[in-house]
Amino acid sequence: MTISDSDAKILWGRAAGICSNPTCRADLTAVLEQTASYNIGEMAHIIARKPAGPRGAPGGGPDTYANLIRLCPSCHRHIDKSPAGTYPEAMLHEWKRQHEEGIRAAGADRKFSTLEDLKQYVAPLLSENKALWKHFGPQSESALADPGSNVHIAWALRKIDRIVPNNRRILNAVEANRRLLGPRETEAAVAFRIHASAFETNQYRRLDTYPTFPAQFEECFSK
Repeated sequence: MTISDSDAKILWGRAAGICSNPTCRADLTAVLEQTASYNIGEMAHIIARKPAGPRGAPGGGPDTYANLIRLCPSCHRHIDKSPAGTYPEAMLHEWKRQHEEGIRAAGADRKFSTLEDLKQYVAPLLSENKALWKHFGPQSESALADPGSNVHIAWALRKIDRIVPNNRRILNAVEANRRLLGPRETEAAVAFRIHASAFETNQYRRLDTYPTFPAQFEECFSK
């Protein structure tokens, strides 16, 4: 059995391309100029595939999302080579749970005094998403100039380790500061939530179509 593409994407996306070791939190991607981009993260088995492996069990552990944790290469080797019992199964599950919950809750604790302060937080996240789309997306200069290039690989990674987490931060912050929104901002926020939810789902389970990014949201929340 091999790790499915769906499980690999979910693991990468929920970890936001960051090592799950709470004392590490290394960025697991390298984004260079233009199309150069690569992933240094590793999918580590919590229960080893082989019974005699690290944290082994009779029959071995499955190649599924529930039995995998995203780590940097150094943490992966260190954890697996440490004496038995140093990094037990329960500890790794807790690392994973806390890390993924932290990613999903990012921005929810942001309380602002004014709408302008909220926009100051949201605008850079929108700008980063737009820049990633401009440099790596299907309509980027690199993709259009060379349809056979591997820019789509970089785009696939950036969608789930940068854009989806950024969208969550935006949604959480906007929800935490709903009292600051006027009717126009509220309408734009609803449209963005619908888009962001469908966009994330599409990364893990292909949809035939989904709502595109609402220009109204950028108009309302950009600086």
